[in-house]
Amino acid sequence: MIKRQTNLVLSPYIELYELIVPKDNLLRQMNELVDFTFIYDELANVYCQNNGRGAIDPVRMFKYLLLKSIFDISDVDVVERSKYDMSFKYFLGMAPEEEVIDASSLTKFRRLRLKDSNLLDLLINKTVEIALEQGIIKSESIIVDSTHTKARYNQKSPRENLVEYSKRLRKTVYAIDETMKEQFPPKVNNGLLEDELDYCQKLIAVIESTEAISSYPAVREKLNMLKELVEDDIERLSLLSKDTDAKVGHKTADTSFFGYKTHIAMTKERIITAAVVTSGEKHDGKQLQELAEKSKQAGIKVRGIIGDTAYSEKENITYAKNHNINLVSKLSKTVTHVKAGRTNPNDFEFNKDADRYVCKAGHMSFKKTSTRSKKHAKDGLGTVESYFFDVETCKTCTFKAGCYKEGAKTKSYSVTIKHHIHEEQAAFQESEFFKEESKERYKIEAKNSELKHRHGYDVASASGLSGMRLQGATTIFAVNLKRIITLMRDK
Repeated sequence: MIKRQTNLVLSPYIELYELIVPKDNLLRQMNELVDFTFIYDELANVYCQNNGRGAIDPVRMFKYLLLKSIFDISDVDVVERSKYDMSFKYFLGMAPEEEVIDASSLTKFRRLRLKDSNLLDLLINKTVEIALEQGIIKSESIIVDSTHTKARYNQKSPRENLVEYSKRLRKTVYAIDETMKEQFPPKVNNGLLEDELDYCQKLIAVIESTEAISSYPAVREKLNMLKELVEDDIERLSLLSKDTDAKVGHKTADTSFFGYKTHIAMTKERIITAAVVTSGEKHDGKQLQELAEKSKQAGIKVRGIIGDTAYSEKENITYAKNHNINLVSKLSKTVTHVKAGRTNPNDFEFNKDADRYVCKAGHMSFKKTSTRSKKHAKDGLGTVESYFFDVETCKTCTFKAGCYKEGAKTKSYSVTIKHHIHEEQAAFQESEFFKEESKERYKIEAKNSELKHRHGYDVASASGLSGMRLQGATTIFAVNLKRIITLMRDK
């Protein structure tokens, strides 16, 4: 049964908060800035309203997840810190002497209460609403880009993940006391998951029994991360060799990642106004219109969109023109590729970073050729570029029907290049306005870096698109609130 917590529990020690938690404390400022009761409305349908034992307050549970995102720590560590950190207890709405939850409750809350909720849009819209109320957002342009997040399993087997996490833990311990090597169990290298799991459990037991070592915060953090990996996935570890929702994406022709993309729209004031989470192979430009529409729904007036060349495809130029939006995105080959006669051109998408096409299955072409008729030798018109795919991969691809012809020795995808189209956009990108607006794009790259390096957004904290959306929701909510508080202080 859901129950609301409207006030702090009565306690003779409540006044301690006034003495210990200063007015400029980040968590105190967040509490004063946001009315978190909107969480009750969002989760009302997943709780019984009039029957059963009272559940832990959902706002408090949600705040625990926010603390995880703000400080990039594990379930165990966020609960442990809330035992003694008075700013945590104040933020959670607890009395100073109140007992904390069991860390396992956070796992259940994520899986049972937040599974089908649309927190990503809800939390972003909430922060944009606060920013607008405070008069912080004044610009009428959004900057768009994507950031990639590696899957938790990152194309590694469960055993390989255990090896990596145990190695990090040992390395941290050795930096403190190298003689601990003598107490650790012998490492296994037979490739068996069961033996590696047994080794990790023994390693954990040794470190936990040595209080002089386990009491170090750096060791405790790595220890809890390994324990969380083992405990959360122990039942499904033998079945889950990789994240089935994650896909291979490409940053360049030679570098790739296995995971997800978060496509982001942000104002010039660095407030994120919309986000779309996809698997890693999805094309950036295809998300522009959804990002713009979501930003409008959040209350932003979109008069301009600033992005790199990935967003200058023909459909986006047309969309911007129809909505009186200045699209500050340089033309690239994606807009000049003509796919005449194709019934399904979207099955192949151009990756501007790698300068290659990617098929529906996520496979990237490995080479390209360019040919042009003699009569167009000077004007460059009529150039045909052919992109070649690995035919052995095509033979076993699940999408080969209608794409690969049985018995064919090669598989290619050809496009015709025409140079003198999109004259209006080409002229616009030579204007002073375009050049000045383009200078704003660096801001979103800095925001992507903040998400990854300060809030753990470089690696997914759970598997699946739903888990990635939840991570995105809490992380962006926390980052937006921090930015709002900074801007309010500087006003």
